[in-house]
Amino acid sequence: MAFPPLKNDLLLRAAREFQAVRAHHSFFEICRTPALAKELTLQPIRRYSGLIDAAIIFSDILVVPQALGMEVQMNPGPHFPDPLVVPADVEKLTKNVDVDKELGYVYEAITQTRQALNGEVPLIGFCGAPWTLFSYMIEGGGTKTFQKCKTWLFKYPEESKELLNRIADVCVDFLVGQVKAGAQAVFDSWAGELSPHHFEEFSLPSLQRISSGVRTKLAAANIPVVPMTLFPKGANTQLTALAEHAGYDVIGIDWCIEPAAARAAVGDKVALQGNMDPNLLYGGRAAIENEVKRMCEGFKGGKAPKAWIANLGHGITPGVDPDDLRWFFECVHKYSAA
Repeated sequence: MAFPPLKNDLLLRAAREFQAVRAHHSFFEICRTPALAKELTLQPIRRYSGLIDAAIIFSDILVVPQALGMEVQMNPGPHFPDPLVVPADVEKLTKNVDVDKELGYVYEAITQTRQALNGEVPLIGFCGAPWTLFSYMIEGGGTKTFQKCKTWLFKYPEESKELLNRIADVCVDFLVGQVKAGAQAVFDSWAGELSPHHFEEFSLPSLQRISSGVRTKLAAANIPVVPMTLFPKGANTQLTALAEHAGYDVIGIDWCIEPAAARAAVGDKVALQGNMDPNLLYGGRAAIENEVKRMCEGFKGGKAPKAWIANLGHGITPGVDPDDLRWFFECVHKYSAA
């Protein structure tokens, strides 16, 4: 059966472009190869030129445990063949991590990508929150129960705090190195899944350690401090404490809190980022438009609208149609300007 020639094959070309890279290279091979990481970082910028306001370097939060000497496989999800089982296992970790040596490939990818962007949009670097990384390192991969890592917190509280601080110190050096390499903003990913009390005892101090450590080291090197974002997914009850004490410029919120409630919790202390449920991208254009309109109205509401960054309330999932993602961007432009 013959069909008319296709006039716009951008979606198909974009899908093939990404698949071509992934077909010949493993996930962490791409992360460790600056030219490949640069290419995958640039693909959405080319695809949605004029619709998105920043690029995020292609990498993964689990490069930090790798720098600490742990093996991490991706098959297809993350798997640690030799996780930490008891506090004595911490002795297996590298004691004095040369972060620049171990993660220099990320810095090179950032530098190459910053040059290739040619000023079109800022480039964002990132790392994982210490509690998140702690969880993976003990659970041995993703988890729904957090049983093993929470056992550590409750059974070995002091040893847990020591490990969280050790992870945080590597994160500080990693983020500072990313800024030196050309990252213009940095963010630290989710830190939820704890009760308010245990969040304040175990998670918040390590987040403070990162924000203060990064600022101190950049100032000592006479490097301007870049904006820092914290994404505490699942920790909506802690937004006030985070805004007042964590030391970040922006807080990302998930879809389980209304923007107005989040703004009331943080006041004028930080900007907000978020918060559409990424699964709405599967709901069709009408659902996407309705939700984006509602989201924008929520963030802009009140007598004195505050600065906010439109974003999904968590990462995008692989099955999303790129044209539906484009529609999300177009709706954000439409309703944020209305």
